[in-house]
Amino acid sequence: MESATRERVLSICRLLYDKKAQDIIAIDVEDKTILAEWFIICSGRASTQVKALCDEIEQKSNEMGLKILRKEGYRGARWIVLDFGNILLHIFHEDERKYYNMERLWMDDLKSAILFSKEEDAKLDSGIK
Repeated sequence: MESATRERVLSICRLLYDKKAQDIIAIDVEDKTILAEWFIICSGRASTQVKALCDEIEQKSNEMGLKILRKEGYRGARWIVLDFGNILLHIFHEDERKYYNMERLWMDDLKSAILFSKEEDAKLDSGIK
């Protein structure tokens, strides 16, 4: 992942983590689709949390150097997609996440993914893989 994109992915993941998003994962899909270079997938336990995660990313996107090109699914708050061009953020309600299981569709192995936690964030920032 190029440095600027890597930093943007990590910035989004950090913000989601700080807002209590569940099971945050970033998947490198650059060689699998023309839709984006990275998918970030996370979930919330309730529709209100799903919306709150989306709202927070929207509010902070300019500060992170990100422009939201498209937003889908906000009204229903079961699966919200934010399109940043080379990054697609999928914010699921936990029930929809289990049902659609996007990780299974896009991830061949863990080599193409970042399973995000504060411990993983520290490793990534220091260059440890």
